[in-house]
Amino acid sequence: MAERTDSNQTAPPEGQPARGRPRDAERDRALLAATLQVLQESGYGGLTTAAVAKRAGVSTATLYRRWRSKEDLVVGTAVSWASDLGPQPDTGSLKGDLAVLLRDKAETLEGPGGRLLHILIGEAAHNEALARVLDSAIVQPVRDRAADVVRRAVARGDIPPLEDAHVLADLVVGSMVSRLFLTPDVTYQGATDGPTSGEAAISELLPFLLRALGHGPAEEPG
Repeated sequence: MAERTDSNQTAPPEGQPARGRPRDAERDRALLAATLQVLQESGYGGLTTAAVAKRAGVSTATLYRRWRSKEDLVVGTAVSWASDLGPQPDTGSLKGDLAVLLRDKAETLEGPGGRLLHILIGEAAHNEALARVLDSAIVQPVRDRAADVVRRAVARGDIPPLEDAHVLADLVVGSMVSRLFLTPDVTYQGATDGPTSGEAAISELLPFLLRALGHGPAEEPG
């Protein structure tokens, strides 16, 4: 159950921060960072707004001026830490575009956004608000980027048209999450003189994705 705000506060629309005095960006960052730290230590069930406020060095009233509940705070943290993929530059080849997309996704999953995603995946299975934000902040941007990659490849004649250009995103997200979260190769864990898990995943997945899209035999990734 979401924690309540003080009774004299009016809750803003769902998913929006509370209104009040002008926002202090530094304080916002401290609260978001503290939320991630407490989530990593205690999980979603053990997170409280009081613990987050204490870790950030602010009062709970300060937190509630920004987020009306524990759930809103976690949603705001997920949105903040998710990488803003934005438009992808055209590299001129399907292989190049895919490599950039995979690299960006690997960096997201291996960074703070990925740690948060790992924590919240289980909770999102029975929390609709968290499921929505994980989809909109993490999955949908990849779907849009992947669709652009496919459309450019089709326009260049690299691959035949696909009925659903977003299917590439499902392959990218599903394979990267599986590779980095569920079956990480211990060979790469903590390595300082070899590829990271993300780099290893890209090397393994890029040729497969090229073949799956009908690009034919792929060159070994450089």
